[in-house]
Amino acid sequence: MIRVLLAEDMRILREALAGLLSLEDDIEVVAQVEAGDAILATALETRPDVAVIDIELPGMDGLTAAARLHERLPECRTLILTGVGRPGTLRRALAAHVAGFMVKDAGPAELAGAIRTVAAGGRVVDPQLAFAALDVQGSPLTERETEVLRLTAAGAEPTEIAAQVKLSYGTVRNYLASAVTKLNARNRVDAIRIATEAGWL
Repeated sequence: MIRVLLAEDMRILREALAGLLSLEDDIEVVAQVEAGDAILATALETRPDVAVIDIELPGMDGLTAAARLHERLPECRTLILTGVGRPGTLRRALAAHVAGFMVKDAGPAELAGAIRTVAAGGRVVDPQLAFAALDVQGSPLTERETEVLRLTAAGAEPTEIAAQVKLSYGTVRNYLASAVTKLNARNRVDAIRIATEAGWL
């Protein structure tokens, strides 16, 4: 019997998934959580074989939770479900030692099959996402531009960034302007979106 933990913040979807998986002879849902920061403690308590984790969760995002789960309970393999498949997210998922990555519009039979594959030590990646990830080029940003853009994405103002990375205010603004130009973005917010979707931040 494959023991499964479900992490999904939308109750109706979580319960529907649990119901569908309970119809499978070899799968048992042993735990359900609605927040990312509840995953590790619940997994340590229930010892699932596979954690099926939504990528966007309150408290802690699914990929961060998956990375922590891998550190503390490596025998529990993770399968990430996402509503929007972005190539950069797939690369982050692989870096977090995720064993599977599927889009949410997959059918119930596909999900059950993916859980079996992951539980058996295999990997499952949505083919469209895999091809998209191969198409994405490397980041055109320098290390400093990436750092400044990442801090801006976290809500820091240029003056705060300048103090934090020990640069002048003008230099920080120049790095931000350079990042916007290199990414063909309309502004800083657009540059953050582009870099995040590509997995460069």
